Amino acid sequence: MSNHILQVENLVVQYGSIRAVKGVSMNVEQGSIVAILGANGAGKSSFLRAISGMSPVAEGKIIFEGKDITALAPEKIVARGISQSPEGRRIFPDLTVNENLMIGAFAVKDRAQISKNLQEAYSLFPQLAVRKEQMAGTLSGGEQQMLAIARARMSNPKLLILDEPSLGLAPLIVRDIFQIIQNINKQGTTVLIVEQNALQTLKIAHYAYVLEVGSTSMSGAAQDLLHDESLINSYLGG
Repeated sequence: MSNHILQVENLVVQYGSIRAVKGVSMNVEQGSIVAILGANGAGKSSFLRAISGMSPVAEGKIIFEGKDITALAPEKIVARGISQSPEGRRIFPDLTVNENLMIGAFAVKDRAQISKNLQEAYSLFPQLAVRKEQMAGTLSGGEQQMLAIARARMSNPKLLILDEPSLGLAPLIVRDIFQIIQNINKQGTTVLIVEQNALQTLKIAHYAYVLEVGSTSMSGAAQDLLHDESLINSYLGG
């Protein structure tokens, strides 16, 4: 029995005649943090959207916990245990922090579980606890990002997908966000993270894949990639 929670086999995502993802394969081991790195337009977000059921898969297979989820609707995928915090946060600005979190729990039927998840969210993100009655649109960028991650966790995912969590945030806030991602992982949640901030991400990831124009150009243990000169030069600006 493999220890892979997620297996992606030769995935192709196509918009009209444009192939955004060209036959990418990837394994995510249970309990790990796996990073997908690459420049803008490398196909990273399209790849994530396919896993969440938001982009149709033209070819290939997505296997989660040994079951084929390739053709499942997004809400069924959430119910199976995959939750995504989207790029650009996409919180509901006119709802309170608490209401945003409750929306994240839509797939959870058990009230006691929802209230447990809410307690955990507030203990993981104390800044949000202080602002739970505040409108989400009035939060700082970093707090909105925390809210997006906390909301994605409200469905108790086995696999948490994060799309560009550090985008547009100040370095100190980025450090906090990455620390929180590590804490979530230590609590047993597997994390798949797409990031342009390669250096920070490789420091917390166990394994990484580099995408270039829709294909995998490189993969390996994150620690090895951290010391790979060609990667450093192309992505980390030397």
